[in-house]
Amino acid sequence: MVNHLDSDIRDPRTDTIIGLAIEVHRALGPGLLESAYEECLSFELKNHGIPFRRQVPLPVVYKSVKLDCG
Repeated sequence: MVNHLDSDIRDPRTDTIIGLAIEVHRALGPGLLESAYEECLSFELKNHGIPFRRQVPLPVVYKSVKLDCG
């Protein structure tokens, strides 16, 4: 049995956000620094009225060790 996310529990903005990320990548192409894609995606999200935060720290646990890199 294959598990699929139930579309009823997904954020309704999910498809829009993924579409915007694909649009940015198609426009810029591969090979740029992550910061370039981040800047363009932030521009798109703002233009579409989608709230977001950039570079939010997240805890990373690697081999049972909490690292301050996320």
